[in-house]
Amino acid sequence: MYCKNCGKEVDEKAVVCPHCGVQLKELKVENSNRDDYGVDTGSIGWGFLGFFFPIVGLILFLIWKDIKPKTAKMAGKGALISVIVEFVVGIVFGILTSVGIISTAWLLS
Repeated sequence: MYCKNCGKEVDEKAVVCPHCGVQLKELKVENSNRDDYGVDTGSIGWGFLGFFFPIVGLILFLIWKDIKPKTAKMAGKGALISVIVEFVVGIVFGILTSVGIISTAWLLS
């Protein structure tokens, strides 16, 4: 192989010409878990953040769903679980309150 800049012969595995210093090949760095936005691990911490602050979890899910899918999924799951828990607690509280009001009215009459 010959250097495209100086024309001298170089090793075929060379990335840079040893004679003139011109880059001969593109460097390929492969790391599927790392990008410009950090590591996409999908840690449980993002799930807890989404659970305790569901609106933040939803926003992070919408922002990161394409660039950090694992982390986005965790934040979204935390937000979804939080909303479901709040809904169930509200239903149970409503039922208990209704039963309490009805039984109190029955006792007073």
